[in-house]
Amino acid sequence: MLHYETHILANGLTVLAHYDPQSPLLSMNVIYRVGSRDEDPDKTGFAHLFEHLMFGGSVNIPRYDEPLQMAGGTNNAFTNSDFTSYYLTLPASNAETAFWLESDRMLGLAFSEKSLEVQRGVVVEEFRQNYLNQPYGDIWLLLRPLAYTTHPYRWPTIGMKPEHIEQAQLDDVKAFFKRHYHPANAVMAVSGNMKPEKIFALAEKWFGPIPPGEVPDRKVPAEPPQTEARSHYHQANVPNAVIYKTWPMPGRYTPEYYTGDLLSDLLGSGYSSRLFIRLVKQQNLFAEVSASVSGDEHPGMFIISGKLNSGVSFERAENAINDELSHVRDSLATNRELNKVKNRFVTQHAFSIQDVADKAQSLAEGAYFGNSNLVNEVEKHYLNVTAQHMRDFAQRYLRPETSNTLYYDHLHQPA
Repeated sequence: MLHYETHILANGLTVLAHYDPQSPLLSMNVIYRVGSRDEDPDKTGFAHLFEHLMFGGSVNIPRYDEPLQMAGGTNNAFTNSDFTSYYLTLPASNAETAFWLESDRMLGLAFSEKSLEVQRGVVVEEFRQNYLNQPYGDIWLLLRPLAYTTHPYRWPTIGMKPEHIEQAQLDDVKAFFKRHYHPANAVMAVSGNMKPEKIFALAEKWFGPIPPGEVPDRKVPAEPPQTEARSHYHQANVPNAVIYKTWPMPGRYTPEYYTGDLLSDLLGSGYSSRLFIRLVKQQNLFAEVSASVSGDEHPGMFIISGKLNSGVSFERAENAINDELSHVRDSLATNRELNKVKNRFVTQHAFSIQDVADKAQSLAEGAYFGNSNLVNEVEKHYLNVTAQHMRDFAQRYLRPETSNTLYYDHLHQPA
């Protein structure tokens, strides 16, 4: 059980505090309710661009990393479709440095054409290097618009194309910051060797004076129900052909999400999973195969992917996947299989909240999703999944007519 206390500042910032007297460290995690789904379709990649800009210096602190490193701290951040997370860890004796740094860049970044030009170049280079010039790098640029026709999940966090970032103007960036980066649109979790009353006092001191801002309307177009299968064929200079199949599934923290997550583990997580045993070891169709879920807040994707062995056709590989899914729809998982994936989750969850950084992240994400106590409840949700739940999930969601298939072929060299 992870014990914590909650305090909400007058400006709307939710603060969660977990006291860990055994740790010499303190970790702070600030989540802003802005991800790639909040972007204009003509200006995608802004949420990720802003993740970079937030390290470019604020009004009173020209170089964010310098004072943090002097205090013995480390930091990082990530952006996904739903939110942006900034986190740092430092010795608890220097904890106030964290409050000073995070509050100052929430209050106001030092916007400049030079900073924008530098970070714009960094992000565009990342786009080209990781998505356009990397083998298989463009898979999600192809797969997301296949799986989504309307919802902004149809573009990845990096954006639709580098031109959207190249064309970003300073006024666009300032407007994005004003809309999304303020206390009323954020949650903060602090874990470490500091009592909650001290954490809340420092939060009031450093974050309390920041104006609240207006909470943005996050309504986005809902993805219409899929009624027929969709597919796309693509060819590139890669060593092996791969196949990706997705199906729409409920969003994270809905009851059915936990069933889908465990089912993906049963099918395609590790060497003892069904797909690996039957399609890799027994039938020798794939060099590797896996199943996963996207974990998005809104309805997301159930994903099966595999790298085909030489000489195996897409038709044969896809038929083998479909046969395994038919088996899941027609019969119940064994107790041994069910216990295996549940035990794996319990172990992974226990390791995921070992240090103060993990605890702060878990508390912040739970608060973002509307349930700060989720870290203490999530194990129960997974353990309550039954074999019948899995079969019902497969019958309802993993149907041929709701599949999206990307055939990613390698270039065939002449003999």
